[in-house]
Amino acid sequence: MKHSILILLITLLIGSAGESQAKNKLKFREGGTFKIVQFTDTHFDQKSGKSDGVLLLINEVLDLEKPDLVIFTGDVVTQKPSAEGWKKLTEPLVSRQIPWAAAFGNHDDEYDLTRKEIRTVVQNIPYNLNQMGPKEIPGFCNYLLPLQSSASPKVAALLYCMDSHAYTPIKGVGSYGWFQRPQIDWYVKTSQKHTRLNGDTPLPALAFFHIPLPEYTEAFEKGDISPIGRKDEKVCSPVINTGLFAAMLEQGDVMATFTGHDHVNNYISSLHGLGLIYGQFSGGTNTYGDQTGARIIEMKEGERSFKTWIRYKGGEKVHETAFPFKKAETPK
Repeated sequence: MKHSILILLITLLIGSAGESQAKNKLKFREGGTFKIVQFTDTHFDQKSGKSDGVLLLINEVLDLEKPDLVIFTGDVVTQKPSAEGWKKLTEPLVSRQIPWAAAFGNHDDEYDLTRKEIRTVVQNIPYNLNQMGPKEIPGFCNYLLPLQSSASPKVAALLYCMDSHAYTPIKGVGSYGWFQRPQIDWYVKTSQKHTRLNGDTPLPALAFFHIPLPEYTEAFEKGDISPIGRKDEKVCSPVINTGLFAAMLEQGDVMATFTGHDHVNNYISSLHGLGLIYGQFSGGTNTYGDQTGARIIEMKEGERSFKTWIRYKGGEKVHETAFPFKKAETPK
């Protein structure tokens, strides 16, 4: 009898896990679109009234956009108790059964939990898609989210989430950390694997992380297009360039990267055909500017294309554009 009960419990657990995994599989919609909402730098503090606006914003954007996925790109909960903050912040997603993922920023682990502990908390919240990632890779949010075709389980696109770390590991060399070689090697191997599986054709891909690459500055100043959106502060990137941008160009899958970190930069730029894009500051009160909101990305199945725009708190939609971006005109 005990043996039969044990088998029944195991069966139920396996079935429940399988059902949960099935719900968390990301697929293009029947019409061939997939919509992502990027919230960044929410700096959530559940004890502060200033953060009430974050929850209002999240609820408003989710109701307007009805996304297939939400991605937080760092500096998400920046006050203790962190675990309770993450649970409170994600209640709007859980209640709507929206899959979500997160990349960590430089401030997330400055309070009562380490990056590793935050990852554990996050992974135990319903509908979260964060993965462990290879143990030998530096950081705690290096993972891949494949998007399945609308008509089959075939992988049709890729979403990379990566840990841009926090502060410089070498004293006196800038302020912020940088992608380390094992991370870049992981990206290259992962990209090459999916390219082979796709008949040696790179799949359309996007990448999400917190701290912008050094190339964001060059792209704004002399990139492929006239930048779209605001640049109201210096790009706070690492001073060491370890080559992730070059690796993405070489692999040919990533169409654009999406970051945060710089609260009053929200521009779209492009360098050598690769989009370098900021999200929109999503905190309750923007101490550096006057607008809070979210970035929306809509991918199209079977195409190396996407549309993107910003949805400000209050509902205003601005800076809508489409990739591939139109080249800037050469002055005569």
